[in-house]
Amino acid sequence: MSDIPAAPVGGALLTRAGNRRTFLRSTAVTAVLAGALSACKRAGAAPEEDEARPAPAPAPAAPPSPRAKADAMDAMHEARMKAFPAKTAGKGNQPLEPRIEKGVKVFELTASKVQWEVEPGRTVEAWTYNGQVPGPQIRVREGDRVRVVLENQLDESTSIHFHGLEIPNDQDGVPFITQPPVKPGERYTYEFTAPNPGSHMYHSHHDSTRQVGLGLLGAFIIEPKALRPIERVDHDYVLILNDGAHGFTLNGKSFPATEPLTAKLGEKIRIRFMNEGIMIHPMHLHGIHMTVIDRDGWPLPAPWKCDTLNIAPGERWDAIVHCTNPGTWAFHCHILPHAEGDHGMFGMVTALVVEK
Repeated sequence: MSDIPAAPVGGALLTRAGNRRTFLRSTAVTAVLAGALSACKRAGAAPEEDEARPAPAPAPAAPPSPRAKADAMDAMHEARMKAFPAKTAGKGNQPLEPRIEKGVKVFELTASKVQWEVEPGRTVEAWTYNGQVPGPQIRVREGDRVRVVLENQLDESTSIHFHGLEIPNDQDGVPFITQPPVKPGERYTYEFTAPNPGSHMYHSHHDSTRQVGLGLLGAFIIEPKALRPIERVDHDYVLILNDGAHGFTLNGKSFPATEPLTAKLGEKIRIRFMNEGIMIHPMHLHGIHMTVIDRDGWPLPAPWKCDTLNIAPGERWDAIVHCTNPGTWAFHCHILPHAEGDHGMFGMVTALVVEK
């Protein structure tokens, strides 16, 4: 038996009840203290622990308003229009004066590579005749004796085909059909009497997809012995279209570096369209109609009027414009991705300026 005396029953219950209240109070205090301690720890957390937590995401920026977007686009369009006609290095399609040897008109052409500025700030490699794109414009008269001397300074063979000219077979300029290729460093001479008059072209016929696309092309115009009345004009323009390695170009330049056609009110101009590219280009003139007179150098049985003239690869079309409506008129390819985008006009765009 234990030596400790037993407590009375009532006192034992009171003691147990008191102990329970004491236990509950102490437990509540402990919980409060634990919460406070936890909060203190969070408040006093080390800096590196704060850095480990991801920063709250910034609020997304408000999208620009439709007006702001329109203003930004319009500013780009306006800047390109105000730059026209932009100055660039180099000018193609320049008349080439022949030298005369015993009554023969002699034209010297050198094929070589140059750096060519297509539009302001965009310079490309070009394969050229006499350092220009298009090559020099050759003009002769029906019945002239003509000699063209080609010097090849390229690093591959080449040739010249006289597109549209009805000349002797051995002067046609197609390697392995009518002549051997003209090797690098060699010279080759073509000679013939100027045949059918009209708007014609000359270009490489060797690796021609690349060589013509890079700039080996030019206008070859044979004036008739006698002009038709409809051919009597104040200005005669040549417009060579291309869509090769340099993009969409008119006379070797892209807008805003293209050159405008100009005339005074009441004057008549002739436009000789020549397509040296691989795509069709419907050329559209605003404000004034064109009267189409020739196709591929041949007079049409009956001239006809239009404002949009479809010009396929290899074709030449001649049109007369009677400049009766003053102003600056847009003049462009109407396959729109060849002429305008969200940054403004580019490529095959120019203007006809009719001055009062």
